[in-house]
Amino acid sequence: MPPLYDAHNHFQFDALAPHRAAIDLELRRLGLRQAVINGTNADEWPAVAELARQYPWIIPSYGIHPWDCGDRTDGWLAKLRATLAADPRAHVGEIGLDRWIVDGVRPDDPRIAGLRVAPLAEQAEVFAAQLALAAEFNRAASIHCTQAFGAALDVLRATPRPARGFLLHGYGGPVEMIKTFADLGGYFSFNVEALNPRRAGVRESFKAVPADRLLVETDAPAYAPPPELNRYPLGRSPDGSVINHPANIVVAYEALAELRGVTLEALAAQVERNFARLFLA
Repeated sequence: MPPLYDAHNHFQFDALAPHRAAIDLELRRLGLRQAVINGTNADEWPAVAELARQYPWIIPSYGIHPWDCGDRTDGWLAKLRATLAADPRAHVGEIGLDRWIVDGVRPDDPRIAGLRVAPLAEQAEVFAAQLALAAEFNRAASIHCTQAFGAALDVLRATPRPARGFLLHGYGGPVEMIKTFADLGGYFSFNVEALNPRRAGVRESFKAVPADRLLVETDAPAYAPPPELNRYPLGRSPDGSVINHPANIVVAYEALAELRGVTLEALAAQVERNFARLFLA
């Protein structure tokens, strides 16, 4: 396998905890060079930092996810500033906007049990504050966006952005917005969720992403590949979802290479350059 890079992962999540040693061995066997591990709230940041100390392939990233925005604690922004100042390798994320959790989620969905769901305007304030901090430190911002691409574009236009750029992780927005985001410094990461038959629009979008803005991710443990492509089954989480093994980064690379009509080697070389420019420069 050529060198592999995972632009967005949640290795700190409990679903992967029993498997971490085996996952580490498999990733090193496959040739994974580095992966960005994203904390989603202040309680997770120490766990991400500890994993980055244990595993040399981890690049830490710290942020307040829009789902966690409503329960952020006092002093969260100062704590994020101090966390970034303490580690020059660290980036900012996962941050962003999620309209679905405001307007689309069922009230009895177990994923929001116990959460105070922040309205989109509040999410936008928290997103903008973190984006400005990423700009101040010139750290890449890893952005979650669900059903809110217009609102995200408004924040990006109105707020300082990191000079190195930002990542729209697992991009699911319209193809027509790709150039606009790219002109602002955007990169776009492909994951195996796009292989769902209902995600044909996402696959079309990734044919249009400029080659120098392409990245690949797993978002593990979320979004396992379809069963016939899931080479590394890890069973199910307590909520019944299939656990995505980070080694499925191979599946994502292969699918994107086929989608774009290039060899795996050519794609991997391009992604390596893009990853270095955004996360390592």
